[in-house]
Amino acid sequence: MIRFLLLAILSCQVLADGIAVDKVYHPYVLPNETEFEWRLLSRQTEESSLIGQRVAFGKALSETVMLETYLVGEKSKTEDFGLQAYEIELRWMLSEQGELWADWGMLFELEKQHGVDDWEVTSGILFEKEFGRTSLTLNGFIVYEWGEVRESELETEFRLKYRYRLMPALQPAIEIYSGEDYLGIGPAVMGIYRVDRQKQFKWEAGFISEVSHSGKDHSFRLALEYEF
Repeated sequence: MIRFLLLAILSCQVLADGIAVDKVYHPYVLPNETEFEWRLLSRQTEESSLIGQRVAFGKALSETVMLETYLVGEKSKTEDFGLQAYEIELRWMLSEQGELWADWGMLFELEKQHGVDDWEVTSGILFEKEFGRTSLTLNGFIVYEWGEVRESELETEFRLKYRYRLMPALQPAIEIYSGEDYLGIGPAVMGIYRVDRQKQFKWEAGFISEVSHSGKDHSFRLALEYEF
């Protein structure tokens, strides 16, 4: 397992482009699930700063398939906050939780840039395995970009979360993100507050620092979900 993780991280470093810090996806879908989600990502480097936000609405199409739509906005040092992109995301739970040695899922995503004929397609595998009170979650993605401004290119991304399930409302973790010329690692925490049966709030936060180069490159991420 350790050898596999190291090979995956190194291969993604070589092939991927840009920063991969975002949500680490779990491979689960709840039957009849509906959710609202909001994400915030703030990245600070020595040369620039970027604040991105995503608002999403999702609905389970079946017991194993979840469809979400996103509106993506960004603000930088030189540009005011505005609509950046639209996304459609499909998650497919391949195995029931605990059915196999590990839990598996897949993700497919289509993104269109606002005001520009630029596109991005993402597909990937979602993996999660429990070890006692700890859980290891892995995401591996292949991304293809093309369009009016973007050059056509194939990229990969890798994400890892190793968390300790201290209690449902408080689960500390370590996260790793890998992309071309980028390797980030840092602490994270997540929690779940169940209201009634399937109704629940989820929250996540993480602070990721780039470690493969010297200089300032820090990312803070925050995500809030309401599932019902």
